[in-house]
Formats: sequence, structure tokens, C-alpha cells
Amino acid sequence: MALLIGAAVLLVAVAAVRWSTRLGVPSLLVYLAIGVVLGSVFGLRFDDAELVRLLGTCALVLIIAEGGLTARWTTLRPVLGLAATLSTLGVLVSVVTVTVVCHYLLGWDWRTAALIGAVLSSTDAAAVFSTLRRLRLRPRLVATLEAESGMNDAPVVLLVILLSSPAGIGPWWQEALLIAYELAAGAVIGVLVGVVGRELMRRAALPAAGLYPLAAVGLTVLAYAGGAVVHASGFLAVYAAGVVLGNSRLPHRQAILGFADGLAWLSQIGLFVLLGLLVSPPGLVQMLVPAVLAGVVLTFVARPMSVLASATPFGVGWREQLFLSWAGLRGAVPIVLATIPLAQGVPGAEALFNIVFVLVVVFTMVQAGTLPAVAVRLGVTAPGEATELRVETAPLDRMHAELLQIEVPPGSGLAGVHLDELRLPVGASVTLVLRDGAGFVPDRDTRLRMGDSLLIVATESVRDEAERRLRAVSRRGRLAHWFGEDGREHGD
Repeated sequence: MALLIGAAVLLVAVAAVRWSTRLGVPSLLVYLAIGVVLGSVFGLRFDDAELVRLLGTCALVLIIAEGGLTARWTTLRPVLGLAATLSTLGVLVSVVTVTVVCHYLLGWDWRTAALIGAVLSSTDAAAVFSTLRRLRLRPRLVATLEAESGMNDAPVVLLVILLSSPAGIGPWWQEALLIAYELAAGAVIGVLVGVVGRELMRRAALPAAGLYPLAAVGLTVLAYAGGAVVHASGFLAVYAAGVVLGNSRLPHRQAILGFADGLAWLSQIGLFVLLGLLVSPPGLVQMLVPAVLAGVVLTFVARPMSVLASATPFGVGWREQLFLSWAGLRGAVPIVLATIPLAQGVPGAEALFNIVFVLVVVFTMVQAGTLPAVAVRLGVTAPGEATELRVETAPLDRMHAELLQIEVPPGSGLAGVHLDELRLPVGASVTLVLRDGAGFVPDRDTRLRMGDSLLIVATESVRDEAERRLRAVSRRGRLAHWFGEDGREHGD
């Protein structure tokens, strides 16, 4: 019976991805709903908060690992400082703001208000990855939000554990030094595991191709375990190891990414269904008003203030700052973090958990559902941006090449350009043009039209140059070079 229920839930969850994509909301909301229905309607009760915390941590490790493995270093490097600032200074500003407002406005005691602020200050990797990758946005924005969601779990987890500890918090400078050590040590351990693992995987002649994905994911889990052993940040170690491995020339790289993607989806489904089983619907109704008030404070006060304090020194324009503020999605991470005080028996922890659950559901639906419209309104979309297609083919692996797709949207300078006028670097070529539902192999005299979709094969060494050239032509047409357009991203 357990296998029957599990298989049915998995298939329904997989089918729900297509439905949620059409609605423009993260599928995590559907998974949470499945868990609530199973618990309240079918009577499958589950109330072991400690076990949920343990399984939630395991799921988050796999989700963050997938985020690291799929992050491109060339895109991540320019925004690393901004993402790190959002994950540290931004978290601090958000926690302080929510704590103070909730204490004075809602009358909560300082510890409960601080726990709410800490739990809600972390953006969710699963929600951010699944939502942003469906949108055509400026690469810098996507890289910033994904890197922030992969990095800010580490300091927040440490803060929530400190606030939930029965012994209380020591001197602020001592706790600050502890957090700084754990973050630094976690990053170092993750990089070391990634570098050593990369060399081992390159030299190992494993007897089956399917073992390489297992080895890659196993290395990211090893990074988390290594960090935990020395009391460092395991989550940051996982993300760092994933970034190193994902940007290395590993055997069967596309198979590794596909396997990690599947594991991340399975982790999301299991985690959200489990969290849905843990809640009590009557308790959710009672906490609706406090949850909405806390969400308003977080979304319209704390998050914009944290982005303003973190992004302004990096010269980020006001349009991008507004989008960064609105795109700080919450998801499973805050709910999992809320199980920590619940498992520790902190007074008021059950009410805190229900508040976080309601807030995540309501505000994730509102924010994720409006992200496309907000992006268009703020002018931060990039409809002509190339996206990577994950195709597992041996020739691409041997060439160290990737398959990209780019559309020719209305108003793009690509329309009317002949193929040879793209002047793509050696190692990049347009292999197929899709036009009016039919595909054909182009030649140098092929003239691009609005609505065309191009498939481009580019080696790793020239991919960035090819994307910059396509971006430049999309902006200024065939004379982009004469206008001084190099295809790099520019701020407002």
C-alpha cells in the first residue's frame, strides 16, 4: 500500500509540473497541497518534526547541489560579490527589520520576532531555480538571484540554530566570529572537495557511464558531510563543490546534469509533500492574519531595504533593484528552518511554523505569478538571450561543446541579418533554423526573420564570446561593432 500511495503521489506531482508552468506558479505549491490533502482528507498524519528536519536537510543538500552544478562560473563570477553581500549584509538587514517591526507592531516577544525574521530571511533555491529558468531575463539578474539563494541558506541556518538553542545566544562578537568561521571554512572545504573530485573523475576509468553522475552527486554530499564534521557550513560547501564540478570538463557532463536535475525534482516533491503532511489546516486558518502582516513587512519593507543596502554599492540600477526585491521567493527553506525551533521545543514554535507555512504559500503564489509581468514592466527581460539545451550526445561531449537556443523576437536586430553577418567565433555555428514550424539547415546566405529559432553548437571556450556577439547584434543589428556594442550587460 505504501508503494502504491508513493507511486501515485509521484506521478501526480510530475503531471502537476506542466499545470503549474502554465499558471506561472512554482510547482512546490502543488506539492504542499498534495501533502495537506493526504493528511487532512485521507488521514495520513505525520508529526515527527525532528525527522522532517533531517529529511528536509537531505533534500536541500541535493537541491543546492543541482543549483551549483548548473551554475556557469563565467556568469557567476561578475555577481559573486553582490550575491555574497545579499547573503550576509542583506540577511542581517532583513532579520533586524522584521524583528523590530514584528516586536513593536504585532507585540511578539524579541525571541519569537527574531526567529520569524531569521527563518524568513532566506530565499529558496528550489523556488528561485524553477521560476527564473522559465523566464528570459538579463543573465546578471538570474545569476545574482540563483547565487544568492544557493549561498544565503548557510548564514541563516546558523542564526536559526543559535536562536533556537536552549542555552541562548552569547556575546554578539563571539557569534559573529563563529558564523564568519563557518562560512569561510564551508567555502574552502567545498572548493577543495570539488577540485580533488574533478581530478579523480577525470582520471578514473569507471566501468559504466551511469556511475559518473553518482560520483558527482556523491562528492557534493561529501562536501556537506565534511563541513558538518568540522562545524563549518555544509550548505555553502555543497554549493561551492557543485560550482567547481559543474564548470569542469568532466566525462559524461550532460548525463551528470540530467541526473542531478532529476534528483532535485524528486527531492522537491518528497520534501514539499512531507511538509504538507506536517501542518494542521485549522492551525493555518488561525495564523492567516499574522502571516499576512509578517509577509507584508518582509516583502515591502525588509526585502527592499536589504537589496538597497547590498546592491547600491555595486552600482545596480533601480529597476534591477526593484526586480531583485520582488523576486526574493520563499519556499521550502523557511518551512524547513521553522522545524528547527519546533524540534527543539521552543515556546510558540508551532504557531511560528504555521505562520511561516501560510506566508510562504500566499506570497510565493503572488510573487511568482506576477514575476513575468513585473519583469516586462521594469524592462529587465531579455527575450533574445541564448539558453542552454541539455542534450546527452557523445559528439558534444568529445568536442566539449554545448547546444544553445536563441529566438529572434519582435524588434530584435537579428531580423534581416544574413548568417555570415553574425560573425560568430570559430567553434560556434548555427546548425539548424526553425521557421514556421519547419526546420532546415542554413547556409551563409540564409537571412534571419522575426520568429526564427536558432540552434547553435558552441564549444566551451567560445560560448561566452558567441553569446556576447549574438547579444550585440540583437541590440544594434549587423553594424553592432561600429556602434561600439560588445554585447556585455549594462546597468541602468
